[in-house]
Amino acid sequence: MELDFSNQAHFIVALAPEIILSVWGIAILLIGVSRPDGPRTSSDLGWLSVLGILVAALANGWLYSVTEVGTDSMIALDRFALFSNWILLSGAALAVLISLSYVQRQGLQAAEFYALLIYSTVGLMIMAAARDLIVIFLGLEIMSIAVYVLAAINRRDPRSAEAGLKYFLLGAFSTGFFLYGIALLYGATGSTHISAIADSIASGNAHGALLVFGIALLTVGFAFKVSAVPFHMWTPDVYEGAPTPVTAYMSVAVKAGAFLAFLRVFAVAFEGAYESWWAILWWLSVLTMVVANFIATVQVSIKRMLAYSGIAHAGYLMVAIVAANETASAGLLFYLLTYTLMNIGAFAIVILVSGQGEDRLQIEEYAGFGWSQPLLGVVFTVLLLSLAGFPGTGGFMAKVFLLQGAMEANLVYLSVVLVLTTVASYWYYLRVAWYMWMRDAPPDVAGEPIQVPFAMRLALITSVVLIVYLGIFPGATLELARSSVSGLSAVGPGLIGLGP
Repeated sequence: MELDFSNQAHFIVALAPEIILSVWGIAILLIGVSRPDGPRTSSDLGWLSVLGILVAALANGWLYSVTEVGTDSMIALDRFALFSNWILLSGAALAVLISLSYVQRQGLQAAEFYALLIYSTVGLMIMAAARDLIVIFLGLEIMSIAVYVLAAINRRDPRSAEAGLKYFLLGAFSTGFFLYGIALLYGATGSTHISAIADSIASGNAHGALLVFGIALLTVGFAFKVSAVPFHMWTPDVYEGAPTPVTAYMSVAVKAGAFLAFLRVFAVAFEGAYESWWAILWWLSVLTMVVANFIATVQVSIKRMLAYSGIAHAGYLMVAIVAANETASAGLLFYLLTYTLMNIGAFAIVILVSGQGEDRLQIEEYAGFGWSQPLLGVVFTVLLLSLAGFPGTGGFMAKVFLLQGAMEANLVYLSVVLVLTTVASYWYYLRVAWYMWMRDAPPDVAGEPIQVPFAMRLALITSVVLIVYLGIFPGATLELARSSVSGLSAVGPGLIGLGP
């Protein structure tokens, strides 16, 4: 079916998953205030949220049968947007599953929690599908406002309030850079539409100085959202203070949405100005990989270690944007999907171990965990190995595809840094596994059973099974990712061959 999105009725079709989630979020809020609050209601609202995400996923699958006419609309209905939705919806569904027991035991406002998580997902999906910088900004603000509140939603925990305030203040600061960048790009090219910007640059009509400064400011805005060094300073504190399910969601969905918009803007709008920005992102990628991995090796808190791990993964993902070819871009999509699964699973284990008051967050407190909880220990070990990039896991294949894209672009030194920092990351991932299997549990916690709720069990099983599957049989998923990025570029020869 072909649809022209200059027609308003047709344009709504492109936003079907977002509209479904938006209506679902309102329904959750209404149900939450119309029924007495309690454990039963909290669980019901969580499962209702999962159902809404599944309905949106069905709508996203149906959109594969729709073909967009033209590329002038502000929202894209291309394969890139649809694959992006799979990543974001997967992250949202898994985040809800690992949140069910946490929301109940912490006494959080369930309706508000799940509605905000859904609305932040809507904002991220809009960012990934937007063809206009103003629409990207709107999606960014929808997501950001919801996540600000989620980070501070546990009002009884001062750490949560501090995390929300820090994220809000620094997020507002970075938003200013993003807006100034949009303004300068409008001045340079006369448009905020991505395709129009690309045409202006390709024809040589763009104002050179304004264009360079606009790209630089936009880079700062994106770098903050993906936690690239040196714009990462908020990440460890916010990740440590926010409720762990929120930290998990931020580490995967927010990062994924920002990278998806990052890739679309730089691969399409700034394709003709590649020589102006690739060196900046090259150095950002190197700094992020080296600094984050170095600091992660000395962390004693599991949440801070995973925070710096997430920063390091942002550096790996920036390699794909610098490479600017089809292999690297497909690798980025594959990497984001794999990272969503393994990081959500890792934080699920942290939720189970940390307990009611989230007190057991030191790496030393994982001593003997593998022997006292063998199934959870094996699951956590697989997740850690995948995060490190161990052969046979999805994390390994994701890094291989990024390396292939980097080598195609002749980014030899960047590839060497990626490999060396990946090897260095084995230290802090395997250190946790060493504590689990090689150290005895303290007497006060030895033998304590951990009850794993059904929703948490479902999230962990899903994550581990898919990680192993993607590590052994990555072909089909990679081909889907490759078909999703082919034709993403608006002008010129496309993404292939843009590398230095």
